[in-house]
Amino acid sequence: MYHRKLFRRVGVQPVAHAHPQVYARPASRIDPREAGLVAILLVLAAASWIFTSTQLSGMDMGRWTDPGPLGFFVATWVVMLSAMMFPSVAPMVVAYDRIQRHRRVTGRYAPAGATTVFVAGYLLAWTAFGLVAYSLYMSVASLAPGLFGSDQGGRYLAAGVILVAAVYQLTPAKNVSLMKCRTPMDFILHRMRPGYRGALVMGVEHGAWCVACCWALMVALFALGVMSVGWMALIGAFIAAEKMLPWKRLANRSVAVALAVIALGIALTPAATAGMGM
Repeated sequence: MYHRKLFRRVGVQPVAHAHPQVYARPASRIDPREAGLVAILLVLAAASWIFTSTQLSGMDMGRWTDPGPLGFFVATWVVMLSAMMFPSVAPMVVAYDRIQRHRRVTGRYAPAGATTVFVAGYLLAWTAFGLVAYSLYMSVASLAPGLFGSDQGGRYLAAGVILVAAVYQLTPAKNVSLMKCRTPMDFILHRMRPGYRGALVMGVEHGAWCVACCWALMVALFALGVMSVGWMALIGAFIAAEKMLPWKRLANRSVAVALAVIALGIALTPAATAGMGM
């Protein structure tokens, strides 16, 4: 009864005798509007990769790369997020857009452009995380200028941070937040809010869950070199793998092992991980 009321509230008709989260739509037919939305996200991601590669060409200085002035960092961070996150967030965006279209079909309020606002809210949550990480990085760098240096101390600090990211992969908090990211329809149906404000709040909420899921990977990226396109690509691949591959546990554990190997490589043989700057 609860799920039936929930479906009526969002304007989706459930299928009789089906799982509560399954609703009436052809299973074998590809919706061109959804395919187009995915294509737009992938094109934006590709454009962001090209722009980032151009902007950061020759800037990579290895681990603990200086993120630069605040304005430059924020602009670069948002573009980097688009490049790294849009492929893995596409299922969530498609699910949200699908519900919006169902609401319009059933005469419920679903303003045009709400999906764009949803994505903006998602980016806003990650931008807030980036600002916090930037502030902490710059504060520590000003208090202890040599801490992030390329000497042995800086190397072991980077290895330790990456090892912490590997350990976080195995925690219950990681598992809960990852499940929220891997079940888009469940997230949307239980948090549906109408209008542009609702779209923004939902985008921020999903972004917050994504931050909870991937913050350690992003901190590891700071340690590896936040302005390194090569390390960006690797961390982005880790995020996409654990969010999109059907083998959640295997993907999660594989990322943990890979991070542990990278941490040991930096601590023991730093030259082995120095070629990712691109």
